[in-house]
Amino acid sequence: MAFTDFGAGLEATELPVPEPGPGEVLVRVLASSVNGFDLGVLGGHLKDVLDHEFPVVLGKDFAGTVAAVGDGVTGLAPGEDVFGVVMRPSLGQGGFAEYVVVSGQYGLARIPEGLGHPRAGVLGLAGTAALNAVDAVAPQPGETVLISGATGGVGAFAVQLAAARGARVIATARPGAEAAFVTGLGAAWAVDPADLPARVRAIAPGGVDAALHLAGDGPAVAALLADGGRLASTLQYAPDDVKATAVMADPNPDTLARLAADAAEGRLRVPVARTYPLAEAPRAIIDFTAGTVGKLAVLI
Repeated sequence: MAFTDFGAGLEATELPVPEPGPGEVLVRVLASSVNGFDLGVLGGHLKDVLDHEFPVVLGKDFAGTVAAVGDGVTGLAPGEDVFGVVMRPSLGQGGFAEYVVVSGQYGLARIPEGLGHPRAGVLGLAGTAALNAVDAVAPQPGETVLISGATGGVGAFAVQLAAARGARVIATARPGAEAAFVTGLGAAWAVDPADLPARVRAIAPGGVDAALHLAGDGPAVAALLADGGRLASTLQYAPDDVKATAVMADPNPDTLARLAADAAEGRLRVPVARTYPLAEAPRAIIDFTAGTVGKLAVLI
């Protein structure tokens, strides 16, 4: 599923099977997912940031089996189950396809027994971003952490990762199903983002120890920090008056392997809200744009 030029829509496209070069791996893709990055690509927001090799196949995540390896690749053989994040220097190949060529050294890890392709296919980018964001604020046991954007893919993982470290998580979620979702992942409180300042101040009058800005208004989230509080933002919001980190997901093999092991062994829930066949990827994009609870998987 690709688009042929800036402003064009996503459509089924016949392309030759790519060949892996030195240090690369050809993956037969079986699952992928929708991420905010994909919306940015499809919307043309990265036209001045990354080179585009049209037709551009959408999809940062992938999970599948090794089909072939290029020269210099060791430790991987055809038939092995792998997953990860497409981290090519330009936009062209993506996970919404039957095949993709990826680096053998970065953005790639084996799928452990018990995880499976559909769950692995939604884990790479969102899981990495969540882990990197939680690491950036380094919550300590008993500290209060606000997660703005808790119901999305990154947020759903971040709630679990922060709670697992002993933090008391305040998660943004609308009353009802969303609130039940985040508390089911380990959040101590669910607060309506429409009334964020009042709701958070009622829980933490002096402010929260740390905050993850994954969605919503950055200044409003930062204003809820206690003195000396820490902020991490996947939306590149980093004010000068607080200790802030702009997070870019770093899907190195160790991080991917750690996330996969946690998911396979039940320590990390992978919340797949809905699955779509590849032909319905445009519908998945529309549904993602409207707002989702958890991850949307695309099965190839």
